[in-house]
Amino acid sequence: MIAVDVGGTFTDVVALRDGAIHTAKVSTDYTDVTKPVLRGAALLGAEGARVFNHASTHGLNAVITRRLPKIGFLATEGHRDILDMGRVWRPAEAILDPHWRRSFGDAARPLVPRYLRRGIRERIMADGETLFALNEAQARAELEVLRGCGVAGIAICLINAYVNPAHEQRLRELVHEVLGDVPCSISSEVSPLAKEYTRASTTVVDTLMKLIYADYTATLEKGLADIGFTGRLNFADCAATLVPSNRAMEQPFRIVFSGPAAGTVASAHFGSLIGEHDLLCADVGGTSCDISVVTGGEPFVNTTFELEHDLVVNALANEVTAIGAGGGSLVTIGQSGEIQVGPGSAGSTPGPACYGRGGTQPTTTDTCLMIGIIDPDTFAGGNLNLDTGRAREAFEALETDFTLAQRVRYAYEMAVHNIAEGVFNVAIKNGVDPRDYTLIAYGAAGPMLLPAAMDAVHCKQVVVPPNPGLFSALGLLSADQVFTADRSAYTLLTPEAAPRIDALFTEMENQLRERIEPGAKVTFERSYDGHLVGQSWETPFVPVPGGAIGADAVAVMIASFHDTYAERSGNRFDTMPVEGVTFRVRAVLHTEKVEYPEVPRRGADEPLTPVRTATLRFLGDLGVADEETGRPAAVYDRAALRAGDEIEGPVIVDEGLCTTHAGVGQRLTVGRYGELVIRRKEAL
Repeated sequence: MIAVDVGGTFTDVVALRDGAIHTAKVSTDYTDVTKPVLRGAALLGAEGARVFNHASTHGLNAVITRRLPKIGFLATEGHRDILDMGRVWRPAEAILDPHWRRSFGDAARPLVPRYLRRGIRERIMADGETLFALNEAQARAELEVLRGCGVAGIAICLINAYVNPAHEQRLRELVHEVLGDVPCSISSEVSPLAKEYTRASTTVVDTLMKLIYADYTATLEKGLADIGFTGRLNFADCAATLVPSNRAMEQPFRIVFSGPAAGTVASAHFGSLIGEHDLLCADVGGTSCDISVVTGGEPFVNTTFELEHDLVVNALANEVTAIGAGGGSLVTIGQSGEIQVGPGSAGSTPGPACYGRGGTQPTTTDTCLMIGIIDPDTFAGGNLNLDTGRAREAFEALETDFTLAQRVRYAYEMAVHNIAEGVFNVAIKNGVDPRDYTLIAYGAAGPMLLPAAMDAVHCKQVVVPPNPGLFSALGLLSADQVFTADRSAYTLLTPEAAPRIDALFTEMENQLRERIEPGAKVTFERSYDGHLVGQSWETPFVPVPGGAIGADAVAVMIASFHDTYAERSGNRFDTMPVEGVTFRVRAVLHTEKVEYPEVPRRGADEPLTPVRTATLRFLGDLGVADEETGRPAAVYDRAALRAGDEIEGPVIVDEGLCTTHAGVGQRLTVGRYGELVIRRKEAL
């Protein structure tokens, strides 16, 4: 099995062969994103692989940078500006800012400019009845305008089309008659759910992804065939579940946010192996820190996600919160003279000052190099020699009265604090007590910074899994293949509603069976999003019993709603009637998952010996009078560690692509699978 996670700076490739995990890290090529994927696959030997699982930020980056194809948008007349209005929600920091504008509005960078958004004369009522028939002559005239504008695809979202799709279906036929064989997405198929704006934005993103991923997928499939791959190509969706590539291209909006979600799935799978089912997951890379929660072994999943503030996509997605904190975060001086770290980043170009590529501002990487956590000669597996002198010059160039020791120390403490605050806020937002949770540290910079954040997060312990720098890619070898169908149908839950609900679930399950190979072992999972009558928001993922839906099953659905509502909100209103809004089915095909090899225990004739000794400077907990003189810390090669090894901090563990640092007052223990478990000494 092979998995690839295409990131903004590096493309991570992992392969599972004969029980061993093989890895490769290749620089991402923005001119042709398939090149590093194929290069990494060739390095690890794709010719014998059964499956090739793929996650990418390719589509997400296209939206963020607005490197998008030109498409048209057709809406019910009078509603073409819905893409500009959004939900009219402001972020908390912009509530009192009169200059704030949403990033995708007409005054900023719209996904579809206003002249390409056309109104169509028609109207379907909320009950599915036709108020005004589709005016085909007027629709053809609007399509001729779009043809003259040279659009490459069309997105269609008409009022109440999720109840009656007839007008959207006929309008799609007209699109092909006027514009030819261009990609055309209709909301009644892409996202047949209530709430017009999110249905519209999802349909627009789907059309864009069809254009962006069509050539990409074809090039990838041909390239894999050329290097001998004959297995199945899967794409990961926003919940990091797997979908065959041909099915993924039918609704590619589901794969736009696949990369960050994979790390959560990897954490959940590895947590189950080590008996830790409640996890705070933190992926610290070069630019950002992606934070998520796993409770009871299951990632927290939302029914929607945002590409940008208020730019919503209707797709099941692992809830991942990103903050601007990583190895490339810039160290600057604030208006009051204080040390600040992030959210700006040096990126890969020019990169940190110590890279010697033209960067002049210090970063968190420069900070850790100055402290002594990073070895300038072994960084990135020895492929990049770091210049400590340039890092020092960058810190000395900061306009501040702080001493050099204070600059480095405060920069480190701020970097750690920013990440700790982000993790703690996510824990509180999800209503969990971090004292009961294990913090999983991965990403290239996670093991270097997160152990120092343990006390601020108040977590139980920090665990650094095997191959932390490529852990998200390993998540793609820990995921199931999943097909999903959902329908919105406002339905008061009463015994009389049972036949309608049963018909909905039967239709969706039959639709999913058509996508699954005959004879495959599949588990169907039912749920619904509902609310108390009168509420405008839904409680998602209320369990629904299997089998035929009768009066007894409806009663179970109502009781399940009140249980789920109480669990999420802390309140219970058993006397209030319940209304179902969106009904959902997931078909889960359980797949083979990565197995981590166990690490042997140390023999009597194998002494635990460090490979060298580093000198740590500038840290406030070192207990030395002269911060420049520093304190020695043993450095170990992770490959040489054995299960059961215990090492007192301060200690550094080097594994080429990643560095782990446990500080004073911490103890590092090696687990069964080679995981590094870091705890406070007093907690042992």
